[in-house]
Amino acid sequence: MKLGIAINDLKTEWADYTTTHLAMAAASLGHPVWYIGMGDFAYDADERVHAHATMAPPKKYRSAEVYLNGLRGKSAIRQRIDLGELDVLLLRNDPADDVIERPWARLAGINFGRLAIHHDVIVLNDPNGLSQAVNKMYLQYFPEQVRPRTLISRNRDDIKAFIRELGGTAVLKPLAGSGGRNVFLVEPHERANLNQIIEAVQAEGYVIVQQYLPEAAEGDIRLFLMNGRPLMSDGRYAAFRRVRLSGDPDLRNNLTAGGVARRVRITEGMLELAETVRPKLVQDGMFLVGLDIVGDKLMEINVFSPGGLSGVDRMEARNFSREVIHALEHKVDLRRRYRRNFDNVELATL
Repeated sequence: MKLGIAINDLKTEWADYTTTHLAMAAASLGHPVWYIGMGDFAYDADERVHAHATMAPPKKYRSAEVYLNGLRGKSAIRQRIDLGELDVLLLRNDPADDVIERPWARLAGINFGRLAIHHDVIVLNDPNGLSQAVNKMYLQYFPEQVRPRTLISRNRDDIKAFIRELGGTAVLKPLAGSGGRNVFLVEPHERANLNQIIEAVQAEGYVIVQQYLPEAAEGDIRLFLMNGRPLMSDGRYAAFRRVRLSGDPDLRNNLTAGGVARRVRITEGMLELAETVRPKLVQDGMFLVGLDIVGDKLMEINVFSPGGLSGVDRMEARNFSREVIHALEHKVDLRRRYRRNFDNVELATL
């Protein structure tokens, strides 16, 4: 299986990223793995899609640090490849990371991914589905019972009125943000600072005003879904609880914002919530996603590059990354046996 992985930029990848562990798992199983940055694609005059790609020296890797060093080192293989020769292209870039400094890169993965589909490459998650999810408004397409009450607006009066309607307590965050940047918990006693908070979030575009759920004080839960169902390995779910450090007043539980991961027990309520959102995820061709759950509500659905899987591998003493690669192998086998009779969106969750 020839695998391509589209990322923002090789320079911004880290050893503990889920992407790194997926790539290392594939390489260790003997699959060629090509990394492709958002600035590396090319559509040629012959109507073929190419990319300037990088591969770590082929061998079995047991350390993500060693694997990443291999990608960046002198022994890395760098060449211009034809995307049509790939079996699978994983879109693992985060458009939100490129909003400010590289707006041209936001949709590059989606656009070139669409072209790759025409050359019989399996592209995951499905780029047409991802085009609906380039910001947090994607959550609003799911049933009302799984979502907290929400307003999306740039009008200050609308925002203040909705916060009053919620009793003075609400969460504010940018519609196009990620990684916990500019996320604020507004409480009644902070009314004097409300204008400044709104301005800070408005600087990134539209503002999401969300009902605050008291259960958030205990952290949120990231549950991974693969092929529309909870990802499991040897009877354990790929999930973890993200909590703030003791005494930290910061609202954000994101691991990139200083949160820490803890083991979690998955309840029937969480599984029911996952089943509720499954039909839409399958319809949109969402192969691998992360559900962020607080109480009985979904705070976000991460479909571009859900992270934290490597930490779950360690906590649960499992290899969920390898389960993902085996699922990709199965899709490639289906494509070959059925002679390309499945659409990309169908293959995405088979």
